Amino acid sequence: MSAAHNTLAVEHLRVTFGKAPNAATAVDDVSFEIRQGEVFGLVGESGCGKSVTCRSLIQLFGGSRPSAMTGSISFEGRNLAALQPKDLVKVRGSEIAMIFQDPMTALNPTMKVGRQIEEGLRQHEKLSARQAREKAITLLKSVGVMAPERRLDSYPHAFSGGMRQRVLIAIALACRPKLLIADEPTTALDVTVQDQILKLILKLRAEIGMAVLLVTHDLGVVAQTCDRVAVMYAGRIVELATTEQLFAKPSHPYTRALLNALPAHGGRGGRLQPIGGSPPSLAAPPPGCRFHPRCSLAIPACELQQPPLAAIQEGHSAACIRIGEPA
Repeated sequence: MSAAHNTLAVEHLRVTFGKAPNAATAVDDVSFEIRQGEVFGLVGESGCGKSVTCRSLIQLFGGSRPSAMTGSISFEGRNLAALQPKDLVKVRGSEIAMIFQDPMTALNPTMKVGRQIEEGLRQHEKLSARQAREKAITLLKSVGVMAPERRLDSYPHAFSGGMRQRVLIAIALACRPKLLIADEPTTALDVTVQDQILKLILKLRAEIGMAVLLVTHDLGVVAQTCDRVAVMYAGRIVELATTEQLFAKPSHPYTRALLNALPAHGGRGGRLQPIGGSPPSLAAPPPGCRFHPRCSLAIPACELQQPPLAAIQEGHSAACIRIGEPA
């Protein structure tokens, strides 16, 4: 698909924290694109660089800022990495919105929920106080919060975890963004609420035509929701495919290991297959393929070169020198 149909195109993104000799490259030469209206999954173990990738898109790093960031982040034809801070502020919330992992820390505990929703509306859409309040009520209703007129005047602590996450979604969707970044949006929720939240995101995606970048460590969630998926390991993308391709023919040993660790793959009464070892330090990754110390298929050559993403079929690529060999 041509770049004209891409909402977002990330090319050779590299993000480093700290100074040598202790510098850690959390995102290392990452490239992907997200097409208009699609749900794109970014999956991998905790600490692999998923959240840093997301925060890099809108340069919202919180307390720990990177020491270096290179690459191109093209959004609707503009390079976000080159924007001035004042111009980036205009993009955040209005064109790109983000749902964070923990709804309790993402919401301001000292501010009523209504005011937190209305803030973005007044800033980006220049609405009056009354107009912003009316739209906030509509938004809360659209995400399934009962009695929204009354709940606007509640503080976050008065909401359950699932309801707080719905409030965050209402805030994120207030200005009808073109791209929604959902960083582990269901991690702290029980299975029933998780399903409701994912269905809500998909419903709202269909209604307003936005693209979604869904970050998760759960391949079950990917199977439910995503059109395409990138598998990330130790700061690098190791496999990129449609969701159908990934589950039908996982090609990187790490992807296979993630799938084998799923309960569904263990079979009824069968034993799960955990991935042995631990992810490497991003400050001192192993030479060659970063997965080779944990890989049952590793050969000596795996320690010598860092394989690039190579095409397997249209829309499907993986970074492994043993691609094409019998599984």
